[in-house]
Amino acid sequence: MAIPVAKLLISAMAVFLLLSASFAATEVPSMLVHKKASLNRLKSGAEHVLVSIDIYNQGSSTAYDVTLTDSSWDKDAFEIVSGNTSRSWERLDAGGILSHSFELEAKVKGLVYGAPAVVTFRIPTKTLVQEAYSTPILHLDIFAERPPTNRFDLAKRLVAKYGSLVSVMLFVVLFINLIATPSKSNAAKASSKKKR
Repeated sequence: MAIPVAKLLISAMAVFLLLSASFAATEVPSMLVHKKASLNRLKSGAEHVLVSIDIYNQGSSTAYDVTLTDSSWDKDAFEIVSGNTSRSWERLDAGGILSHSFELEAKVKGLVYGAPAVVTFRIPTKTLVQEAYSTPILHLDIFAERPPTNRFDLAKRLVAKYGSLVSVMLFVVLFINLIATPSKSNAAKASSKKKR
C-alpha cells in the first residue's frame, strides 16, 4: 500500500515541476544584444567609428520600457558626430528587433576596447528592472597605418564567395544544353529515315 502512494506522490511532483518550469520559461522575454563597430577613415584624415546595436527579443512575452545605454566611449577620446549613445523605446514585442546606431569621431590614436552596452527592460510580472548586456566589440586600432588597398580586392572577394556557385550553375547549364541539343549523328539518322 505504501509503494503505490509513494509512486503517486513522485509522479505528481514530477508533473508539477514540469508544468511550473514550462510556465516560467514561456512568460519571460529573452534579450540578445549584438554590438558592432567599424572604422571609416575620411579623406580629411579624420577617423570615424560607426557603432550599431541590434536588440532581439527571443522570448515569448513583451518587454516594456526598453532602454539602451552605451557609456563605453570616453568623451576625451571620442566626439559624437551623429546620433546618441543611449536610446529608449516603449516596448519590444516577442520576436521583435530594435536597432540603434551612432557615429563618433576619434580624437586620439591607439587601441580601443569597447565594453558591452547595457539594455534594461521591465517585465509586467516582476517588480525589478531586468538587465541584458551586448556582445563586446573587438579592439579597434584608431589611426593605425594601413597598407593601401588593392583594386582587385573586390573581385577576389566575389570569386571567393560566389565562385563555387557559378561553377555549379555553369555545369548544370552545360548538362542541360548537352541533353536538349540533338547530336549530329541522331540528326543524320532522322533525315535518312525521312528520305525512305
